[in-house]
Amino acid sequence: MKFRPCIDIHNGQVKQIVGGSLADKNSFADENFVSELGGDFYAELYKSRGLSGGHIIILNPAGSEYYEADRRQAFAALEKYPLGLQIGGGVTAENAAEYLEKGASHVIVTSYVFKDGRISFERLDRLKSEVGSEHIVLDLSCRKSYGKYYIVTDRWQKFTDMEVTADNICMLKGYCDEFLVHAVDAEGKQKGIESPVAELLGSIDGITATYAGGIGSYDDIELLRQLGRGRVDFTVGSALDIFGGSLEFEKVAAIR
Repeated sequence: MKFRPCIDIHNGQVKQIVGGSLADKNSFADENFVSELGGDFYAELYKSRGLSGGHIIILNPAGSEYYEADRRQAFAALEKYPLGLQIGGGVTAENAAEYLEKGASHVIVTSYVFKDGRISFERLDRLKSEVGSEHIVLDLSCRKSYGKYYIVTDRWQKFTDMEVTADNICMLKGYCDEFLVHAVDAEGKQKGIESPVAELLGSIDGITATYAGGIGSYDDIELLRQLGRGRVDFTVGSALDIFGGSLEFEKVAAIR
C-alpha cells in the first residue's frame, strides 16, 4: 500500500473538485480548491519526494475550449517528472503514444474502451496493440445504482452496463498493467471511503489497483489498509493541505 499523488486539471487550472458534479455544459464543476500553481509545480514536488505512479487527469473533454490549456498543463507536468506520472482524460488509441512520448509512464482509459455503454474489446485490443498492456491503466471509476457499482464514463456522467466485480476485473487484467478506481459518489467529499469498493479490490489476487474517493482523515487511510489487505494503493486530493485540506502532505507521502 502506498500513496499515489494526483494532478487534476480543469479549465486550464489544477483543481480539486466534487467528482460527481462534473458537467460538460458550461464546463462546470463544484470546486473544492483552485490552485494558483501549475501542474509543473506539483510534478516537481512529487518527484522530490520520490512519489511515483501518480496520475494526471484532464477533466475537460476533447473539443472543449479549455482542452488545449489542460493539455499544456499536463505536458508541463510530464516534462518535470518524466516516467513518474500517468495521464488520463480523452486518451484513445490514436493519441496514446503521444502521451508516452511526452513522458507519461502509462495512459489511463475509461471512456474510449466503452461504446454506447458497453465495453469494446475491439478498441481495447487496438489500444493494447498501439502501446502495449504494460503502459495501460484501466480506470474503472464507478457509481452505485440499485445496490451495485457500475463503471461510469464521460466525466463520470454516463453509466455503462458493466458492474465492478472480481470476475470482470480479472477478465480485464490481461489488457493492462494497473487499475485505477474512483468511487465517484465519494470523490471530493472527504466523508469517508466506499468500503465495498475498497474491500473488493483487496480481495483480488494478482492485480495492482489504486483507490480514490472520499478519504478525509488518517482513519480513512487506515480503514482502506485493513479492507484492502494492505495491497491497495490510494489517492488523496482535496483533503491534503497542499490542496486546502487538513491532512499533512508530508505525513501522507511517507505512508508505505
